[in-house]
Amino acid sequence: MFVHILIFISIMHLQDYSTERHRMVYEQIEQRGVKDQQVLEAMRTVPRHAFVPEMYQYKAYDDYPLPIGYGQTISQPYIVAYMTEKLHLQKHHRVLEIGTGSGYQAAVLSLLADSVFTVEIVEPLGEQARERLHQLQYHNVKVKIGDGYQGWVEHAPYDAIIVTAAPETVPPPLIDQLKENGLMIIPIGSEHTIQQLLLLEKRNGKMVRKHLLTVRFVPFTREK
Repeated sequence: MFVHILIFISIMHLQDYSTERHRMVYEQIEQRGVKDQQVLEAMRTVPRHAFVPEMYQYKAYDDYPLPIGYGQTISQPYIVAYMTEKLHLQKHHRVLEIGTGSGYQAAVLSLLADSVFTVEIVEPLGEQARERLHQLQYHNVKVKIGDGYQGWVEHAPYDAIIVTAAPETVPPPLIDQLKENGLMIIPIGSEHTIQQLLLLEKRNGKMVRKHLLTVRFVPFTREK
């Protein structure tokens, strides 16, 4: 029994990846300009390898997106941190995420905000993310299976909205569900054109746009 316990502890240690995670934050994120210490600590804390298929776990802390099935990806770590920092989250904030994917971005957000509501249109991915987030004890994240274009009106308004797939225009329901002075970060553009990452701020009911980066995200999927 004692030998088995030691083996189990050793395996758990090998799967921790804490050294790789700290290196990822320093080399890929902090050195590229992300300075918010709370965001950096969240990125050091959330185990990205737990959000990718087992066959890709050894690549989990490399500087690129990885496939998670159903034509979807987990975003590059730098982009996750960059987009999160731009929202200027506070502990009392309520956040809406469109495009749950693996649940990794939601887990990062959950350490910075009061509550996270995330919508995923691909049902198997949404169910897997819900179970994964529950098992990892991110209890302030709620997952909905549905069309993210419509947002999640029951919990609106939101202090911040983050969209992790690219529509061609900003969905009007998301604008309606954003609080006054709230921030939305969203990639805009089709799959075959240059996409722009935008930061939108709601002022007097209107959206003020700021162009941030040229990016490449999976297309925004709608219900047929």
